[in-house]
Amino acid sequence: MLQRSIKAPVTRVITPLCRGLIKAGITPNLMSAFGGVGSSLAAVLLFGSGHFFAAAVVTTALVLFDLLDGTMARLSNTTSRWGAMLDSTLDRISDAAILGSIAYWLSKSHDRALPLVLALLILGSLISYIKARAEALDIACNGGIAERTERLIIVLLTAGLDGIHVHYAFAIGLWLLFVLSVITVIQRLVIVYRGAR
Repeated sequence: MLQRSIKAPVTRVITPLCRGLIKAGITPNLMSAFGGVGSSLAAVLLFGSGHFFAAAVVTTALVLFDLLDGTMARLSNTTSRWGAMLDSTLDRISDAAILGSIAYWLSKSHDRALPLVLALLILGSLISYIKARAEALDIACNGGIAERTERLIIVLLTAGLDGIHVHYAFAIGLWLLFVLSVITVIQRLVIVYRGAR
């Protein structure tokens, strides 16, 4: 939802930067790799050690590189199925690294939110799987109340607030994300059901 509504204005803002990166010899796939690997490492090192505010800031900055690769590919006429596959795979790795690292830290402190984070890991994978499986069946499956952008915003924002000791922000964020993720799974299943009829 949010991703589609902000795509056009964001693209206009980042296009000059993307042109500059292309002129510097940076490829879209290299940008995908930098953002995906960088955000995953930042999540593991910072969330995994309990530095939630720093983790949220650094991971957000690196995740933003995901905005650049698609625009760079279009501007340089280098869009490819391999590039799309690489980008999606790195997105899944990054998402898993963020929630997995948070789960690791919560397990060390015996936090009661651990089962909730593990459930979010499963739901996030399920949301992505439904779309991928639908597309393999030639059924378009775009939509849902909480796509990747919305889920990342909720996790990173509320984790960052937790890092500066805003009480209950992270717990509220996790429960909100759980509810929205369940709704998104149902919405995508309905989309596929209708598309298969």
